[in-house]
Amino acid sequence: SSHEHKLNFRKSKEVCLNYIQDAVLQKQWERAAEFLTSYIESLEKDYSNEYMGPSEIIWRIGTEILCHHSHSSMKELNSFMEQMKILGIKRYLKVCLEHVFHLLCNGFIDEAYQNLSLAESWRFGEQTVIQDKEMKLIQAYRGLLDYYRWSKQKNILLEHGEDGLEDLSVEQEMHSCFRKAAVNLKEIIKIPGVWDQFVKCYVDLLEFYGDHNEARQVLHDYAYNSKFPSNPNAHVYLYQFLKRQGESKKSLISALKNLHDTVPSHELMIDFNLMLQKSKKKKNRQLGLEVIFAALDYAGWKENVKAWSCLAKQLRQIVMSEKHLDWLKQEWSPRKDWWPAFHFSRYLGKRNWQENQSLSYEKALVAGILLGKDDKYFKYISHQGCKAQMKRFRILKKFVHKHNPVYMRISG
Repeated sequence: SSHEHKLNFRKSKEVCLNYIQDAVLQKQWERAAEFLTSYIESLEKDYSNEYMGPSEIIWRIGTEILCHHSHSSMKELNSFMEQMKILGIKRYLKVCLEHVFHLLCNGFIDEAYQNLSLAESWRFGEQTVIQDKEMKLIQAYRGLLDYYRWSKQKNILLEHGEDGLEDLSVEQEMHSCFRKAAVNLKEIIKIPGVWDQFVKCYVDLLEFYGDHNEARQVLHDYAYNSKFPSNPNAHVYLYQFLKRQGESKKSLISALKNLHDTVPSHELMIDFNLMLQKSKKKKNRQLGLEVIFAALDYAGWKENVKAWSCLAKQLRQIVMSEKHLDWLKQEWSPRKDWWPAFHFSRYLGKRNWQENQSLSYEKALVAGILLGKDDKYFKYISHQGCKAQMKRFRILKKFVHKHNPVYMRISG
C-alpha cells in the first residue's frame, strides 16, 4: 500500500542519513558524498510528483562535504549553493550568507559583494518579511565590504599623496564607499548582539572623518547598554579609543575596571596595574595589587615576566614601607594553600632558572616575601644566582632575609 511504501521509505531515509552522519563524523568525505547523492536521488524518485524543497539537512551536509571533499572545487560549491537558493525559498538569505562566507574565505571578495547586492534586492512576498533578520545581516556584511573598499581607497590616497584629478577620483570613490558602509554598519550595531568587527569598522570610519563624539557614543553604548550581552571586547575598544583620544586617567581606569571584572586574565591587566600603581589614591593602589594577583591566578600568566615584575615591585614597596600589609594579607590568604604548588615548586624553580633568569628573579622575590626565607623556590633560585656570582641575586637574598618578619605577619 501507499502508506506502507512511505513508511518503508522513511525508514530507509533515516538509515541513509545515519550512514551520511557516520561518514561525516569520520571525515570520509567521498563516502559521505556517495550516500548524500543516493539520498537526494531517492527523494526525487519517490516524490517527484510532490513539491519538496531541499531539507536543511541536504544543505548543511552538502556544504560540509563540498568544503572537505578532496576533489571538490569552488565552482561546484557555487553551483550547489545556487541550487539551494532556488529550491530553498524559506532559507534563501541564510544560504546566501553562507555562500558569501565561503567566497570570502577563499578570497573571492568581488563575487561575495555581488552576491550580497543580489541578496539585498531579493523580494518574495511574506518570505521577505519573515527573513528580516537575515536581510539585516546581508546589509551589514555588505557594509563591511564597503568598509574594506573604503580602506583600500584610503590607503591609495595616503600612499600617493595629492595627484590632482586621479586623486580626486579616488577620494570620490572613497566617500561613496564611506556613505554606503556607514549606513549599514550603523544599523546593525543598534540591534542587541555581539558586533565586534562591525563596531570597529564603523568607529574607524567616524574617527577618520573626525566625528569623535559619535564614535565615543557608539563605543559607550556598545559597552554599557544593558540590552546588549556582556562583551569584554566592548570595554577593550572603549579603552583603546579613550587612550587614542588622550582621555583622563579616571576614564581609562573606569574602562579597564569593567574589563577586569569580566576577564581578570586579560592581557591589558598589566597596563591596568601600572596605571593603578602610579595613582595617588590608596584605593587604586590596593586595586592594583588585587588586579595583578588575580591575573597570576591563571596558568597563561605563569611565565609572564612583566606580571611578576609588577607584583614584585608592589610587594617590595609594601614591605619596605611596612604600610598596607593588610592589603597583602587580604590577597595572600585565599591563595596561600595553592599558590606554592602552582607557582613555587622546586621543579618550577629549576625550569625557570634554566629558561628565563629574569623570570626566576622576580618570582624568587615574590616567593621570599610571601613564603619566607626557607621557601624552596626562593632558596633554589637565590642559591643558583649566588653561585653564578650575580650581584642582584645576592641583594635579593639579603632583602628577603632582612624582611622575613613580614612573612610571619601575613601568613598568620
